[in-house]
Amino acid sequence: MGEISCFTNGNGLNNGNGHAVVVGPRKSCWYEEEIDTDLRWCFALNSILHTGATQYQDIQLLDTKPFGKALVIDGKLQSAEIDEFIYHECLVHPALLHHSNPRNIFIMGGGEGSTARELLRHKTVDKVVMCDIDEEVVEFCKSYLEVNREAFSDPRLDLIINDARAELERREENYDIIVGDLADPIEGGPCYQLYTKSFYELIVKPKLNQGGIFVTQAGPAGIFSHTEVFSCIFNTLKQVFKYVVPYSAHIPSYADTWGWVMASDTPFVISVDELDLRMKQRMKGENRYLDGKTLTSASTLSKAVRNSLENETHVYAEGNARFIYGHGRHNQAMI
Repeated sequence: MGEISCFTNGNGLNNGNGHAVVVGPRKSCWYEEEIDTDLRWCFALNSILHTGATQYQDIQLLDTKPFGKALVIDGKLQSAEIDEFIYHECLVHPALLHHSNPRNIFIMGGGEGSTARELLRHKTVDKVVMCDIDEEVVEFCKSYLEVNREAFSDPRLDLIINDARAELERREENYDIIVGDLADPIEGGPCYQLYTKSFYELIVKPKLNQGGIFVTQAGPAGIFSHTEVFSCIFNTLKQVFKYVVPYSAHIPSYADTWGWVMASDTPFVISVDELDLRMKQRMKGENRYLDGKTLTSASTLSKAVRNSLENETHVYAEGNARFIYGHGRHNQAMI
């Protein structure tokens, strides 16, 4: 879980309750996230803008010195103002650019609004259904995250408060793209069951149009962290789709490389030049991070990670789940 500590002197090593104390002449508040048992990530705060709890999750909005406004859910940093564009450009644009004519999109999660913002930059898109289970988080982000206000008011956006599994099952229409912008699979979190083979096979794939693409965020993908969930999400999708592409990028505020996985029964064969041309023709505005060469680089994983993914045998299932380090506020998934 993330913790906030305020220091008013330059002394101390450990305050006795498990919170790290930074040594040095600091008179400020710090946010600290426990990444693993022996590893914590800590940065200074200008202020705490909001802290509270919804029916499903704990939520904080922090004004941080290095990363600007940062959204924290269940003690895990979800998004930071200064570098969220890396995550959201990587999540959204590879799938839409590989699709010949993406018009109808479904977002699982995405309460922050940034995924919808990036999707709505595509001129081909007629409709985006954004389905998030936590209305309080959505309303909170609509109020506080000014960068996404235009997206929330776009008439092409259909905002639904519901469980993504139930909503996909309920709807009769199919989609060109389904995007998994879900919280990380943590034990006791609200959505780990939406990473399972049965969900991909029985719910997601049947809701894709011919040539449709599914893409999901897939957790940490660093040289040491990729075995938590990235490799098994990749392997699970391989059991369901013919063509599966894992890719990754470093996100400074996450203190790690992050992973995404794109899957389809249609091959991904677009060249770098064609990707760049489609960006120019189809999209409003310039990407800050992603172009054809960057995407090619992102999908060229290191030798160690490639070998792990090739040798991964774990298939994600409800009774055989893997989790990243941490724990949700609830003991049972709320889906």
